[in-house]
Amino acid sequence: MRSLTDHQTRRRLRVEDVSVVDHPMLRKAVGGTVVGNTMEWYDVGVYGYLAVTMGAVFLPEAAASVQVLFSLGVFAATYIARPLGGIVCGWIGDRVGRQKVLAATLLLMAASTFAIGLLPTFAQIGAAAPVLLVALKLLQGFSTGGEYAGVTTFVSEHAPDRRRGFCASFLDVGSYMGFAIGAAVVSVLQLTLGEQALPDGAWRIPFLVAGPLGAVAIWFRLRIEETPAFLAQRKAAETADKVAKALPARSEDTLRAQWKPIVVTVVIVAAANTAGYALTSYMPTYLTDTLGYDAAHGTLLTIPVLVLMSASLPLTGHLSDRIGRRPVLWIGAAALAVLAVPAFLLLALGHVWSTLAGLAVMAVPVALMVPTLASALPAQFPTAVRYGSMGISYNIAVAVFGGTSPLIIESLLQATGNSLTPAWYLVGAALVGAVAVAFLRETAGRPLPGSMPAVESSAEAECLVATQEENPDLELEALPLGVVCGRGWNPTPTAAETASFEKL
Repeated sequence: MRSLTDHQTRRRLRVEDVSVVDHPMLRKAVGGTVVGNTMEWYDVGVYGYLAVTMGAVFLPEAAASVQVLFSLGVFAATYIARPLGGIVCGWIGDRVGRQKVLAATLLLMAASTFAIGLLPTFAQIGAAAPVLLVALKLLQGFSTGGEYAGVTTFVSEHAPDRRRGFCASFLDVGSYMGFAIGAAVVSVLQLTLGEQALPDGAWRIPFLVAGPLGAVAIWFRLRIEETPAFLAQRKAAETADKVAKALPARSEDTLRAQWKPIVVTVVIVAAANTAGYALTSYMPTYLTDTLGYDAAHGTLLTIPVLVLMSASLPLTGHLSDRIGRRPVLWIGAAALAVLAVPAFLLLALGHVWSTLAGLAVMAVPVALMVPTLASALPAQFPTAVRYGSMGISYNIAVAVFGGTSPLIIESLLQATGNSLTPAWYLVGAALVGAVAVAFLRETAGRPLPGSMPAVESSAEAECLVATQEENPDLELEALPLGVVCGRGWNPTPTAAETASFEKL
C-alpha cells in the first residue's frame, strides 16, 4: 500500500490552491500589530530612558555606579522571563490562534507597566520596593516574550510572498517609534518640570500613561482577524485523524525537528539585537553616565535618530524582497563591524553634532539587520510550530545577549575604563552574526513552510500556476499535502480518494 506522501512528486499546483491576499485584511493586520507593537516597546523604552532615575529611587543608599548597574540589571531581568513567555505563548498560539494570544500579551504588558507607576518607593517600604519592581518587570518580560514572536508570525502569514519583507518591516517601525515616543514623554517631563522632579515623583507619569495607551492599542488589536495559514493548519489538524493512514503527520512539523533553524536564529538574533539594544536602551545611560550629558539632553538626542531610522525601515524590507534576506543581513553585519568604532569615536568628542552623528552611524547596521529578521525568521519554520519555534529561539537570544547588552557593556566599560570597549563588543557580535547568516535558509519570494503560495491578485495566481515547473522559488514537494487532492486550503480527501490512494 502506498500513501498520499508517496505521490508528492506527482502533485501540480492549481489556481484554486493559491491564496490571494485580502488587501483590506492585510492593512488591518499590519496596522493592528504595529499599534500594539508601538505600545509594547513604549513600555520597554520608558524604563530604559529612566534607568538612572529608577536606580536612585529604588536603591537610594547605594553609590551612583551601583545604582546604574542595579537599574540596568533590573532591565536585564525582564529578559529572564522572555523565553518562558515565548514558550507558553507560542504553544498556545500554535493551538488556539495567534490573534487571541497577541491581545492577551498586550493586556498584560499595559497592566504591568501601569502598575510600575503605582509602586511605593524605597523610602516608603524599604527593600520590598525593588523586589516589587523586579516582579513587575518579569511580568513585562513574559508578555513581551510572546509579543514579537507572535506579531512577526501574524504579519508574515497575512502578507503576500513577494512583499513579506516590506510588510513585516513595519513591525519594527512600531518598535522604534515606541522607543521614540517613550523618549519624547520623558524629555518633556525633564524640560518642563526640571531634573529633580523625576526622582521626586514625576517618574511615575510615563508608566501611568501606559494605561490609556494600552486600552487604545488593545482595541486595535481585537479588530484584526486570524491568519489564513493558521486557520488552514487548524482545519487540517481537526480532520487529520480521519485520514491518519493516508495523510500521516510530517516529521518536520514538530518542534523537536526545528533544532537546526532554532540554533541559527538564536545566533543571528543575538548579533542584531546586541546592536539594537545598545542603540535604544544603553545609549541614554552612556550619554549621561559616561559622556556627562544631563539626563534631558541624553534622552532628547536619541529621538531624531530613532524617528529617521524608523522611517527607513520599510526601505530595508523592500530591499530584502528584491535581493534576498541573506544579502541584506550580510551587509548589515559588515556595516556593524566597520562602523562601530567610528561611531564611538564620534560620541567621545562630546559635541552635540558629533553625538548625533555617532548615533546616526550606529543606527545604520541596526536599520539593515533588525527589520530583515521580521520576515526572515518566521519563514524558517513550518506553520504548525512557527509561533512556538519563534518564541523559543528569538527570546533565548534576546534574553542571553540582547536585553543584557546594556548591563554587559556598562560592566565592561567600568572594568576597563576604555570608552571604545562597547564598540569592540559590537564588532565581535557582528562577526559571529555574519557567520550564522551563511546557515540561514533564503526565503525571499517563497511560500512559508507548510503554507500555500500567497499572491496579491488572481492574475498573479494564474501566472504562478502557469510557470510552476520552472519557478525557482516554488518547491512543489514542500507544499501542504492538500494540493495532491486539489483542495487547496482544505486538505481533507474524500473517502473515495483515500481508498483509491491506499490501493495503489
